[in-house]
Amino acid sequence: MTETIAYFTQLPFWELIAVASALIYVVLAAKENIWCWPAALISTVIYTVIFYDVYLWMESLLQVYYFAMAIYGWYCWYYINKRPQKTLYIQSWSLSFHVKAILLLSIISMVVGLLMATNTPTHYPYLDSATTVFSVFTTYLVAQKVLENWLYWIVINAVSVYLYLAKDLEPTAALLVLYFFMALYGYFQWSTKFKQRKQNEVLTETSTAQP
Repeated sequence: MTETIAYFTQLPFWELIAVASALIYVVLAAKENIWCWPAALISTVIYTVIFYDVYLWMESLLQVYYFAMAIYGWYCWYYINKRPQKTLYIQSWSLSFHVKAILLLSIISMVVGLLMATNTPTHYPYLDSATTVFSVFTTYLVAQKVLENWLYWIVINAVSVYLYLAKDLEPTAALLVLYFFMALYGYFQWSTKFKQRKQNEVLTETSTAQP
């Protein structure tokens, strides 16, 4: 079984497929296109095996979570929007919430990193744990269309570039560089849509209030 996994992950073809599908996911997510989620399903299946083989076990486990969240995100973006008065719009959560979330996630990352460092042969346990823990939270923000998710991804992607280069996953590291700039693009796109919707709501309220 181990030899089969090793052979699978040594094929550049599979990593390139994972990179391509993951990139498609980010591009479509930035455009609020629901087809981002099927693309995510493809990349997560492949990366689950790849990261396990290179001893980034938290990253491998993260891919399993991504798979589940891709299904959840697909549900949120499609089925919830089909219900009356349940349209899922881009939203912004308060700064105080994010500060508390970052503190809590940092503590969890340290604890998980310590457990991984002392009980498993994983490499870079603290970085691996931090990117995993924060990615779990940030993926949920994407599914809920929270604007600030892109700011989290900017930092996560920057750290992940170093992590993947250290494990000789050059195509994936290159993908994360693209992710970094796509996160900037995604934030700009979502921020523009968020502001436009708020302006439209103000105009609607103003016109409704007029006699």
